[in-house]
Amino acid sequence: MSTVPLFRADPYRKVANATVVAVTEEGGIILDQSIFYPLGGGQPGDSGFLNWPGGSLRITNTVKGEGETIVLLPAEGSALPKVGQTVEMMLDWERRYSLMRVHTALHLLSVAIPFGVTGGSISEGKGRLDFEMPEPPEDKEAVARELNRMISSDLVVSEDWITEAELDAQPDLVKTMKVKPPRGAGRVRLIRIGNATAPLDLQPCGGTHVATLGEIGAVRLGKVEKKGRMNRRVYLHLDD
Repeated sequence: MSTVPLFRADPYRKVANATVVAVTEEGGIILDQSIFYPLGGGQPGDSGFLNWPGGSLRITNTVKGEGETIVLLPAEGSALPKVGQTVEMMLDWERRYSLMRVHTALHLLSVAIPFGVTGGSISEGKGRLDFEMPEPPEDKEAVARELNRMISSDLVVSEDWITEAELDAQPDLVKTMKVKPPRGAGRVRLIRIGNATAPLDLQPCGGTHVATLGEIGAVRLGKVEKKGRMNRRVYLHLDD
């Protein structure tokens, strides 16, 4: 059993129909395809609604299930659709779009601060990366200016795929030191910012991103925290 990840080919898709293929013992709903992104890679799972003739429920979170399935978690006490039922998925788009903007901005933060990434987190309107660096940035405002300069370039954000063997031959593509790209499928998804010959950034990532950098809008840096002798946590905020 598997769920087709519609969000991967089109992260801007807000509404789509699907068929219920299973309901877990815990009450999670598995569909044949999904516009809802499951929790992973520092990005929260999506929320939204399912509608069908005579019924409706709110999806509070989305997680990965067994194998290649995606499980939608309904609000507690919801009446569930039956297996075989056709449902309409409606994404909480404002929340997702905020997460997409933050996620893409964090890719730029990893360019502006060229140290190994030891962790990260994404939430609505803000996110953070942990870097393996002994001292905080000397000029935080200069880093923010560089981020906004890159955003103003409005470069295209696209995806590509390489084999696991090709990734092994290019280990520098992996910026995250503790979280490695998922293996076993034979290929790895890359997110590219800029053109193919000289990209601004290129790294493995399974999340959702905006189509061009200008969609991020202005950003600012928040506090920088010391999280160990060789670790600094840097917060980024959308400046809406």
